[in-house]
Amino acid sequence: MMPSTAQELDRKSFFYNILVPVMNTYVEGLDQGKAMFLLFIKPEINTPAGLVARPVLTSYHKSSHFRDRPFNKFNVYTSPDETILCSDSRQSMYCQLLCGLVQRSEVLRVGAIFASAFLRAIKFLEDHWRQLCLNIRTGQLTDWITDPSCKNAVSLILSKPMPDLADLIERECIGISWEGIIRKLWPRTKYVEVIVTGSMAQYISTLEFYSGGLPLVSTMYASSECYFGINLKPLCKPCDVSYTLLPNMAYFEFITVIEDHDEKMQEKVHCNGKSEQKNGINEEEWIKSKIVDLVNVKVGHYYELVVTTYTGLYRYRVGDILMVTGFHNNAPQFRFVQRRNVVLSIDTDKTSEEDLLKAVTEAKLIIESLGLLLTEYTSYADTTSIPGHYVLFWELKKRENTEQLPELDLIVMEQCCYRVEESLDSVYRRCRRKDKSIGPLEIRVVKHGTFDALMDFCLSQGSSVNQYKTPRCISSQEAARVLDSRVVARFFSKKVPSWEPFRIEANKLMSDMHRAV
Repeated sequence: MMPSTAQELDRKSFFYNILVPVMNTYVEGLDQGKAMFLLFIKPEINTPAGLVARPVLTSYHKSSHFRDRPFNKFNVYTSPDETILCSDSRQSMYCQLLCGLVQRSEVLRVGAIFASAFLRAIKFLEDHWRQLCLNIRTGQLTDWITDPSCKNAVSLILSKPMPDLADLIERECIGISWEGIIRKLWPRTKYVEVIVTGSMAQYISTLEFYSGGLPLVSTMYASSECYFGINLKPLCKPCDVSYTLLPNMAYFEFITVIEDHDEKMQEKVHCNGKSEQKNGINEEEWIKSKIVDLVNVKVGHYYELVVTTYTGLYRYRVGDILMVTGFHNNAPQFRFVQRRNVVLSIDTDKTSEEDLLKAVTEAKLIIESLGLLLTEYTSYADTTSIPGHYVLFWELKKRENTEQLPELDLIVMEQCCYRVEESLDSVYRRCRRKDKSIGPLEIRVVKHGTFDALMDFCLSQGSSVNQYKTPRCISSQEAARVLDSRVVARFFSKKVPSWEPFRIEANKLMSDMHRAV
């Protein structure tokens, strides 16, 4: 958990306020319409000391800084605040999309905080457009929207029957393909504003499909620890995004990553491009314990970000690896490279190799009791479906010395899927149970010798035979095809893992505290 103060909310408000002037230098006429930004709040808890603990974006949106913000003609939302602040995410999503469709002729930009959230909204629209059209046609909100504040706010926008608008939306949505649907439904839209750097980059191709060529704009770089910087060239390609850190947000320092980090990461990227998993090199070899100030970073070099914040974090290792790409005047600009130690991420979840090992270790106890052994495993984040989900590749064998693949029991393997999910951290379980931003975990059982084939592939791509270790996450399509071509069975979790908003995990809290330098 990260501390927050009223003064910190002042800084965040300042941060948000400077994003619009930057966009105005590249896109004209943003004051001539509205933004359909899909924003949501998440559950909060009370700590034993009586303090409120909640996600950083929820904290901002529920504060007076957001609710009582002054009118800004460049930043008018189609969503009433009441729909954003609705605690029921399904009702919130429905009402925000309905308001966005009713005001389609005024929409100049669309988006959400993360690419994954925006794509969930598109999927939600695919599932509910007929009901939305019915509401627009009749001028009546659907009965299952029960939140009083949402109902009252939406009634001011959905004030009368609009059959012509309903017919228009229906014609666009009923088509065989939804390619370019954003342009079709909101024809005045100039760009899509979502974060597509870091783990969100995996959604770029899907966003491009739905957006019909609209620019994908990443405006800001921020985290729960603090807000870091802004993109001064917002219309650049997603792969070229660099952020300029704002020195008034925190005191920034950097741990130098060794100069040949890029070459060694390229050596690993074919099989393990998601993380620095000590595959080929270990962490101690490429992280030096030397702190560099913001003014002393060098172009082309890699650094791990360290922050000292106004709210009490001292030399806190954020876990982000950045590369210096250039300067704006004297201010260095950084490209996000990757998260330290993170192997899997779909939404706000960040699963490390250690987290994954712990979960797999718990799950394999189920099959070991039946005389089966898990000989190798790896994983990847499958985002071809919405929502995305974790995929684990397992190679199994009997305890007896035989290459014959054991007969697998459906119920047992589904229990393994569930045990993995139940053993992952609370953020993952919240995304699965409450937010529904992650789909059921999948285990794909592969035939004997599959991981030998994966090693052969990695060696053919330049990995060192002496330093090769099985990657615990894969990111390249070629490596995925090697594994998928040898899959003999697939199993999904049938139950949703438990999650309680009032459960604070002491071990996780201590782990976070120990990340401070």
